[in-house]
Amino acid sequence: MHDVLLDHSTIPLSGAFDGLAARRLEAILGRAEPGARLRVDLTQVREFHDFGIAVLAHALTRCKAQVTLLGLRHHQIRVLRYCGVDTAPLERAVVADAA
Repeated sequence: MHDVLLDHSTIPLSGAFDGLAARRLEAILGRAEPGARLRVDLTQVREFHDFGIAVLAHALTRCKAQVTLLGLRHHQIRVLRYCGVDTAPLERAVVADAA
């Protein structure tokens, strides 16, 4: 993962979304103000680790901001759902299926 930069309300990620990348994102989401609108852009992530997605799910359930996720595939959405995240909006927006 390259450095995580905040560009207004967008958090762009690239490379591998592993445990370390997920923990960094978790820290950012944990500092978000209640009601803030954040967009996590995962479209440039080339490799998703299930542990990273599980950490993301935990962070999303605790985050007070409104978070939009871009670039997830069906498998990552299923993992989020298994971890208790409401994935209905994500399932409508998924653009690629990689098992």
